[in-house]
Amino acid sequence: MEDTRDLTEHTPRPERKRRDSFGMFDGYDSCSEDSSSSSSSEDSEEEVPSIPASLPIIKNNGQVYTYPDGKAGMATCEMCGMVGVRDAFYSKTKRFCSVSCSRSYSSNSKKASILARLQGKPPTKKAKVLQKQPLMAKLAAYAQYQANQQNQAKSKTVVPVEGFDWGHYISSNNLVGAPVSCFKHVPMGTCWGDVAEGVRIEVPNTDCSVQTKVYWIASIIKLAGFKALLRYEGFDEDSSRDFWCNLCVPEIHPVGWCASSGKPLVPPKSIQHKCTNWKFFLVTRLTGAKTLPPDFSAKVQESLQYPFKKLMRVEVVDKTHLCRTRVALVEQVIGGRLRLVYEESEDGTDDFWCHMYSPLIHCIGWSRSIGHRFKRSDVSKKLEGQVDASSHLFLKVKDVDQSGDWFKEGMKLEAIDPLNLSAICVATVRKVLADGYLMIGIDGSEAADGSDWFCYHATSPSIFPVGFCEINEIELTPPRGYTKLPFKWFDYLRETASVAAPVKLFNKEVPNHGFRTGMKLEAVDLMEPRLVCVATVTRIVHRLLRIHFDGWEDEYDQWVDCESPDLYPVGWCQLTGYQLQPPAAQTTREVTTNVTKQKKKTQQYKGQKKKRKIPVGRRPVSLSRVPLAGMMRRSFSGDEELTPPLYPSHPAQAAAPGPTPPPTTSGELSPSLKSASVAQQIVATCKRK
Repeated sequence: MEDTRDLTEHTPRPERKRRDSFGMFDGYDSCSEDSSSSSSSEDSEEEVPSIPASLPIIKNNGQVYTYPDGKAGMATCEMCGMVGVRDAFYSKTKRFCSVSCSRSYSSNSKKASILARLQGKPPTKKAKVLQKQPLMAKLAAYAQYQANQQNQAKSKTVVPVEGFDWGHYISSNNLVGAPVSCFKHVPMGTCWGDVAEGVRIEVPNTDCSVQTKVYWIASIIKLAGFKALLRYEGFDEDSSRDFWCNLCVPEIHPVGWCASSGKPLVPPKSIQHKCTNWKFFLVTRLTGAKTLPPDFSAKVQESLQYPFKKLMRVEVVDKTHLCRTRVALVEQVIGGRLRLVYEESEDGTDDFWCHMYSPLIHCIGWSRSIGHRFKRSDVSKKLEGQVDASSHLFLKVKDVDQSGDWFKEGMKLEAIDPLNLSAICVATVRKVLADGYLMIGIDGSEAADGSDWFCYHATSPSIFPVGFCEINEIELTPPRGYTKLPFKWFDYLRETASVAAPVKLFNKEVPNHGFRTGMKLEAVDLMEPRLVCVATVTRIVHRLLRIHFDGWEDEYDQWVDCESPDLYPVGWCQLTGYQLQPPAAQTTREVTTNVTKQKKKTQQYKGQKKKRKIPVGRRPVSLSRVPLAGMMRRSFSGDEELTPPLYPSHPAQAAAPGPTPPPTTSGELSPSLKSASVAQQIVATCKRK
């Protein structure tokens, strides 16, 4: 920084005409009290330092150029986004950095889709240039303006939005967030490649006391999902002013947005004294730098649109009888997650949460088409506005050939238990349906009527051939009551007179998913699917991820596929308005409940086991509210319902239960989620560390 200042001070300053296509310094003038005296004239002149001989080289797209004397205006390639000196660009219009970019632009017909670039629009020969004041005069006026606003700024109070502070959590523990490109189902998941460390963007300048919103250039220091650690340009190695921000919020823009939108660019007051020519400083810093695509914000908004609408009818798994489906209505859509209310629910309390790409939901008529059990609705009158969701909105499965050597009833395999996702269990094919679907039962814990059989597609990543767990050193959960331990498949197949499903029938595709052990993310607690929690990838087995919920014991981990629509990058909840559940604090995990110990599904069925210790802020809500009489039944709540578990509740909540409260979109926890842990949540994103 000092080198730049010294060069400008010891260099002759001849007056010359200059058109600044970059336009970044014009915004700085607008923050001065004397800026109104500036006049627009084609003959206006300013003092501009000539480019010193010590900085003669610019590398741009592999080619080397020298600074043109007195013409250091900046431009951005309309094809690749490369920032460079305008006169070094290709063609008379200086729209492209190279011949290849010019040809690619024409061949791809991007003229209609590419929006305003770095300088807004390329300047014409008749472009007018503002007559600018000497730098010191502008700085003095700006400093005076800051002093006048200081008292007003101090008197203002900021009301923070409650929420989990991912930035503080990641920085204080030196954590790594899974990149957005790992999640193809989330907004921007398929077009995040342009975002990387070192990319420059324009962000609000919070190191400023003026009332008007001003901006400055910042660079991405670290990425964690949608969140980025940013540093204002000019702070160099000084990290004292670094801050975290969600890159998909409306306040984030590519470099050049301020110029095209007429917004002021003002350097942070902490470093204003370090440089005497901020325009020249930014020219040198941004040469060859990358920025966000100009249509980045438009893509974000487009990706936040979802095809499912309220009152659409779908078929969804019956949470009280997993072996069948029921008709449900879309009641709410948040970030692609659907709150479905079963059609027969009169008061709207019988609901179920899942993602629109979940394998648990299907179009109307799906059950009949494959031979799946279906509970017919007694509702004869449809609500106004109801419409069956189109079949093209649902997750598509691969076509399979069921002729010849195929799954048969009684074949053995290994499967993730849908009622205890921390366990991979011994399982059996109970029924073969059409289109490659199978009904799977967990050995040793099936209901007598098969009401907890679960439907998996043959290509599902949640079923495995016999021996999968042993080969990958995963603990296999044996059938309940099986005493010959350790469990051996050879002995079990012989004792049960059964055969293993052929290995060739299983899905062996392993995508290059990009997940690594220790990465942070936001994950649905599939035993309480309305909750999205802070989580960690603790193990990776091919395409299978072991998800640990931060602050909870390992026994509540869940095996999830790498392409599961129930996994999200850091910052997804903030972007979509979904409520994120923070890690359970140590104090809340010590809360116990005075209830009779019940058998609970864990990695192994070891008889009596104490109930999960529940903090009030993350109390499970049983997804199967009505127990069946005269039989033991399992449900998505994870409990065997001999008697409903008694969880502690607030006095105000002792009345009859209402509908399952959805995650709120305002940042305030819903009534059933308020607890002592809320007070430990930190101010939301974009607040400075």
